[in-house]
Amino acid sequence: MKKFIIFPVLIFLSVALKANIRLPNVINNNMVLQQQSTVKLWGWAGPNEKVYITTSWNNKLDSVVTTRDANWMLTVQTPAAGGPYTITLKGENTIVLNNVLIGEVWVCAGQSNMEMNYNWGLPDVKAALANCANSNIRFFYIPKSTAKYPQDNCGGEWVNCDSNTLKSFSAVGYFFGKKLNADLNVPIGLINANWGGTPAETWAEAAAINSDTALKTAAAKQQPYDWWPYEPGAAFNGMIAPISNYSIAGAIWYQGEGNTIAPDTYSKLLTTMIGTWRKAWNKELPFYYVQIAPYSYGNKYISSIIREQQTKAMAYPSVGMAVITDLVDNIKDIHPKNKHTVGDRLANWALAETYHKQGLLYKSPMYKSMEVQKEKAIISFDNAPNGLMAKDKVVSEIYIAGTDKIFYAGAAKIDNNKLIVTSPKVLQPVAVRFAFSNTAMANLFSKEGLPVNSFRTDDWELDRSKEQ
Repeated sequence: MKKFIIFPVLIFLSVALKANIRLPNVINNNMVLQQQSTVKLWGWAGPNEKVYITTSWNNKLDSVVTTRDANWMLTVQTPAAGGPYTITLKGENTIVLNNVLIGEVWVCAGQSNMEMNYNWGLPDVKAALANCANSNIRFFYIPKSTAKYPQDNCGGEWVNCDSNTLKSFSAVGYFFGKKLNADLNVPIGLINANWGGTPAETWAEAAAINSDTALKTAAAKQQPYDWWPYEPGAAFNGMIAPISNYSIAGAIWYQGEGNTIAPDTYSKLLTTMIGTWRKAWNKELPFYYVQIAPYSYGNKYISSIIREQQTKAMAYPSVGMAVITDLVDNIKDIHPKNKHTVGDRLANWALAETYHKQGLLYKSPMYKSMEVQKEKAIISFDNAPNGLMAKDKVVSEIYIAGTDKIFYAGAAKIDNNKLIVTSPKVLQPVAVRFAFSNTAMANLFSKEGLPVNSFRTDDWELDRSKEQ
């Protein structure tokens, strides 16, 4: 009697062990794989099932046996940029991935200023629609999602760039990718992962935030809202972890406004977040970010501190910052509409630093040092090889203070790549500040047209009271 019971169960088990191959959404038709790299292909099938994979760029047949947990992963070598190619996977079923390109892949992440697209009424995107169709630029948009633990899949699909798909894609990401495609002449894959309002904590691995007292304390100051997550790790688990096996060239980032409640730790927070991404990808990812724009936040110096912290983060390896203090037309709008120039400035960082293109002037002038000669404060700058210029002839937003720590409007004379700052009210200068306020849109640039980064030479306590 027992034999008749066991026999059908064994048949059932032998059938149950077989299962169709399944793939994560990011491994699909129309995808762009990172060129000249060892890339991962992965998915699920029956436990201990053999999966055969053939890549058409070399017609090489590889195979992998799934684990007892029904997971499989295989690494393949990609050639130089090109395509389209196919990838064929065979097990209990057969999957053929079509229209696969080999090129450069970038993640475009952050909050609302990265999320902004045609539907936000952006004139640059509207102007681009008529001629944007380009099968060598591909989009993968990750839907907003959170999770308590790292996930192995997310929503989304790879699509060609055209006048329909561009409307819902990041404007900054598109203009970044468009410039890379034009200058490198290779296919570009852009993965869009953003969520308006989110603080950086939610994009980092939770353990990295919670194990650091300063970051954990700052994170606790975040106020819960109905429109976005605020818990450490939530967006990382739902939107970054699922793609961390997917080989990428690097990431661009536009965020910071969501951390003005605790601005003093932002440099540490940002670099910690970058560190968790590099750990997830097991690679020192190039990471280029946008300094937040002038905006009337209500509390004195809050955004100045964030910009100062973003500047400090540039000491972290393989990062760069695009300064955009000149790209604002309304300090009451936290969403500046010029996203084309933002994307171009980020692209220039990538072209110069990641792809080693020569002759690009992509770094904004940065404060280097101050020397005092009697009543003069002489400020020197890095990244101004051909000197400085004031667009309205008279340098604006420059202030100077003595030992009493009272700042007065200063007069600044440009001397090549130096500023000579004076004031009749300050006979013994101690400190200089430039564009160091929430809303300052200064007119000082390199002769190549990049805005000088805001700075202060002092480390005095700042007024955190409400703006008048």
